[in-house]
Amino acid sequence: MTTRILVRAVTLASVLLLVGCEKETKAPEPVRPVLSTVLEPNRSGSALVVGDVEPRYKTDLAFRVLGRLTSRPFYVGDLVSKGQTVATIDSTALELAVRAAEANLAQAEAQLVTTRATEERQRKLITTDATTKQTVDNAEQARAGAEASVASAQANLIKAKEQLSYAQLKTDFAGVVTAVSADVGQVVSPGQSVLSVARPDIREAVVDIGEDFPVPLEVGQPFTVALELIPSVEVEGKIREIAPQADSVTRLRRVRIALTNPPESFRLGSTVTVRPGKGQTPILRLPASAVLAQDGANFVWVVDQPANTVSLHKVEIATGSGGDRITSGLAPGERIVTAGVHSLKQGQKVRIEQDDKP
Repeated sequence: MTTRILVRAVTLASVLLLVGCEKETKAPEPVRPVLSTVLEPNRSGSALVVGDVEPRYKTDLAFRVLGRLTSRPFYVGDLVSKGQTVATIDSTALELAVRAAEANLAQAEAQLVTTRATEERQRKLITTDATTKQTVDNAEQARAGAEASVASAQANLIKAKEQLSYAQLKTDFAGVVTAVSADVGQVVSPGQSVLSVARPDIREAVVDIGEDFPVPLEVGQPFTVALELIPSVEVEGKIREIAPQADSVTRLRRVRIALTNPPESFRLGSTVTVRPGKGQTPILRLPASAVLAQDGANFVWVVDQPANTVSLHKVEIATGSGGDRITSGLAPGERIVTAGVHSLKQGQKVRIEQDDKP
């Protein structure tokens, strides 16, 4: 009887010990203090970028042949028309080349006349057996060679005249001179720029924009462009071109904005301010420390209020120098954890210590 009582007592003690251990294992997770931030989009209306007005089409004019510059009557700011001569070089050597080509052509034509007459005479003599077949063949061959010489001389003359036209530098379109690179008396090489001509009728705003710009940049995106000296004068424009790479020093990308019917006050070289058009979707950015990478995907701990518990949300991001840009998965106003993301658990309670700006 006493033995049974002892066994029951030991069993009861074991059960009570197991229950105590189970209660210890089910102890609640401690409240974790974390740093966090509330996602807020950057205000696109306050984003201003300074640039200038440039022509879309600009050409550096250069001679095709070597020569000494004899005239260049135009200067920066002068207007030129299509096909107008804007510079010339000394054409003495080119003119002599044309004369030599003309003389060679005349000589070849005279030789052709002689060979044709010889061939015709030999063909008449062969009918009376006064000459041989070999002589006739030789005359025919001489006439064919003379014809080839004439064709070659004609091609050389055309080439010489074409090179003579290179002594005059003409414009391909009407425009304004924007730069001068050579002066009269200077010897210029083929391809060396003499002056630059731009079309003032098609203008665009050129700006340099960094990765931290508050709206994503895409071709066709609308912008509002205003003169810096007269802010009330503004026009609408759309992005025409975005540089594929940022500058290695400034880390800015060159953006060209096509202007829609700009007024005359938007002169080439004018300083302008550029801001995103209305209705642009702002960018949500977050610090790299808030991103938890797992299994090839990106996650963010979101604080669920008012319970102050955290839950893991999958997000799509684009990495840039201005911080990680959220493309999907989060909405403005959500609070995310910005530090200690590797030590949190799903549903764990947290205590907000302070806000950390992204």
